[in-house]
Amino acid sequence: MRADKVYGAVQMALHTKDFDYHLPEELIASRPLQDRAASRMLVIHREHGRIEHRMFRELPEFFKPDDLLVLNDTKVVPARVFSDDGGIELLCLDRHSPLEWRCLVKPGKRMKTGGTVCVGGITGTVVQVMENGDRMIRWERELDLAAHGHLALPHYMGRDDEAADRERYQTVYAREEGAIAAPTAGLHFTPEMLETLPHAFLTLHVGVGTFRPVKAECVTEHLMHSEKYAVSVETARRINTAGRVVAVGTTVTRVLEAVGTGGSEGGKRIKEEKQAGDTDIFIYPPHDFQVVGALLTNFHLPQSTLIMLVSAFAGRELVLEAYRQAVAQRYRFYSYGDCMLLL
Repeated sequence: MRADKVYGAVQMALHTKDFDYHLPEELIASRPLQDRAASRMLVIHREHGRIEHRMFRELPEFFKPDDLLVLNDTKVVPARVFSDDGGIELLCLDRHSPLEWRCLVKPGKRMKTGGTVCVGGITGTVVQVMENGDRMIRWERELDLAAHGHLALPHYMGRDDEAADRERYQTVYAREEGAIAAPTAGLHFTPEMLETLPHAFLTLHVGVGTFRPVKAECVTEHLMHSEKYAVSVETARRINTAGRVVAVGTTVTRVLEAVGTGGSEGGKRIKEEKQAGDTDIFIYPPHDFQVVGALLTNFHLPQSTLIMLVSAFAGRELVLEAYRQAVAQRYRFYSYGDCMLLL
């Protein structure tokens, strides 16, 4: 969805380059720390513009008694597969039925309508080439991603997935299969820490759009990708009775702001009913946050929709100053990197 269609009231002359920063390549975390909770945590106090440098283990110190942590329980599937002859790479994006998958295919020129590919001895046939270039592939029998698939690690890690990634590129509370990429802010949590903090879950299946850069010069011209979400009645009720909602990650933030009522439902933040659907909400400055009161997130790529969302929450200049300090302090960046808490 185009951003100017979402927030048509007040527009700022924001350009993609306004969300740029310099990151030395050696600060990109290509592998996780041995201990999930050993990450550093940069803390932004929005009201006073104060920045401090702490450790993730100290997160509970910032919680108030009536705070509620909201986490994304999506589970990453090993969606990247290769043909048996090694000539074709497929990223299985969405399963339409047990035998049909929408796939991103490389090279696409070899996979026209009627073309076939064999993975693990299972033959798939292209039944449709979609407008955006994705292929709908029907397999002769169910494709076994657990046996033949690989995790689609972000390109900036500069490596293929390894056996250890099956456990570490997954939150400890992951349960709903369907994501291409991990909701990385949640990777820091251990079961022990979760036991100390009131929390609830929703689901947003992180899609391939998370890897796609913003190519438009003007922020309002960017077309946002769509992702599937679900919010249970129990989670909605707990959000509505919480004092402050602490979103773990941009995925949780996008869902909560997409379903927020703006207080129109009798003062409730979100409707107390089971909700499921697709959202292509694009959050960038300015945005009036309806549900989220605090945000825990990792560090994001320059000029990405994710750093735009964080800038909407804490202000672009303050966020970019925090990033400058993080670089100077040699924080670890991106999916397997350190985190920041915005209060």
